[in-house]
Amino acid sequence: MTYDNIHKGIFIHRPNRFIAEVEIAGNVEICHVKNTGRCKELLTPGAVVYVNAANNPARVTKYDLVTVHKGERLINIDSQAPNRAFGEYLRQGKFLDLGIPVFVKPEAKYRNSRFDFYIETETRKAFIEVKGVTLEEHGVAMFPDAPTERGVKHLNELATCIHNGFDAYVVFVVQMKGVSYFMPNYSIHAAFGENLKRVADLGVKVVAYDCIVTPLAMLISEGVQICYGNVLDKC
Repeated sequence: MTYDNIHKGIFIHRPNRFIAEVEIAGNVEICHVKNTGRCKELLTPGAVVYVNAANNPARVTKYDLVTVHKGERLINIDSQAPNRAFGEYLRQGKFLDLGIPVFVKPEAKYRNSRFDFYIETETRKAFIEVKGVTLEEHGVAMFPDAPTERGVKHLNELATCIHNGFDAYVVFVVQMKGVSYFMPNYSIHAAFGENLKRVADLGVKVVAYDCIVTPLAMLISEGVQICYGNVLDKC
């Protein structure tokens, strides 16, 4: 998953969840933030960021803010990047032992939910929900960074998929490198963590990957250990 027109900038201010003021080449530009999450620990005044210039001259904002430095760690915050990167990974036949799917349908509706992917292989049919992870504390990646009733609903519907004979996966794409493990963020939304463990026990496969992140790209890299404990640094 690559970007085609990246520029370096300095983050100044985020007036609301949709836009940010960024200094680019000595000018203050209003940029679209491609993540409606809080990102308070990332978008701090003076942070080095990377923005992608939009190809549409009619757009109100000329740039999309997509990547930010947190110390030495580069973190992609583009909420569309996890699906794009995982879709590439999936179609290359790299996801677990599934091989190259014979059919892939993004944004697949099932019952009362819409999952990120429905796939078919020669022998299996599966629904896959992808969650992007940008929150990191003390080397631990966590999700969510805000309460997500929609996320809990997705977990419950994935369990229904298992009951009805499908395979089901929830994939956490950690949009950075160098984390020790992944865990649910119980302090933000305990119900999500509790339901994640419950559906895993019911057969939903829970997987996490880290990513190689550069200013120009984000690529799925390696599997990350998952911890269902509710105390940071106790796994």
